[in-house]
Amino acid sequence: MFGQRHESRQRAVGRWEQLSAAPLTLLSVVFLAAYAWPILVPQLAHRWVVACEATSLTIWLLFWVDLLVRFALAGDRLRFLRSHLFDLTVLVLPFLRPLRALRLVTVVLNLTRRTTDWARGRLALYVTATTVLLVVVSALAVLDAERGAPDASITSFADALWWAAVTITTVGYGDLFPVTAAGRLVALGLMVGGIGLIGFVTGSLATWIVERVADRSRAEPATAADVAALRDEIAALRARLESRSSAGVPDPLGVDD
Repeated sequence: MFGQRHESRQRAVGRWEQLSAAPLTLLSVVFLAAYAWPILVPQLAHRWVVACEATSLTIWLLFWVDLLVRFALAGDRLRFLRSHLFDLTVLVLPFLRPLRALRLVTVVLNLTRRTTDWARGRLALYVTATTVLLVVVSALAVLDAERGAPDASITSFADALWWAAVTITTVGYGDLFPVTAAGRLVALGLMVGGIGLIGFVTGSLATWIVERVADRSRAEPATAADVAALRDEIAALRARLESRSSAGVPDPLGVDD
């Protein structure tokens, strides 16, 4: 009885995630646009800034609704909380103004979660899209934190993009660097993300190479045509041996012995 109830709840969670996948992806894109607009256009009219803030807050509340619905539908709620602590953390902390950039973490998770089931043949596209998204989001976040700070070296979106690209590739020229606590937090996240992305690519490439080598060394299974051809050869060899035997010709293989 308990197993049936748990299985029913799991199916309900799966149905909800399937129904909410497309809307949450669209909301994530809208959230990213509402977050980026005031940053990219500093002279934006105040009413539009307020509209962007209201849009971001509304979508943020919808992210909360999604998490609460999945929690209510989960069969083992304690296990659900343990497995979604990170999601819960990035939903709670950004209510603090200095940690507002953490809202982008949920956006990145929502956008990349939809591509985790892609075939390995699309790995290049997946990695490229994830890298571009991570660089753009980090550039926006660090520019939001650094613009207007004393002695800040990252003061334009072009500088922010250059810094993000240099940081995620672990090159680190040092010509641009964050000076605020929020900017350094973004840098830390980008560095960890860059290392994780490189590890993911390396691991996937190694797995692909091992599988290709194993496929080449693995003997191909015999087909019906192969079996039929082998049967014909055996029959022909038997007929030849029988004809030699009936003619009194000794068997060179010693079969007659």
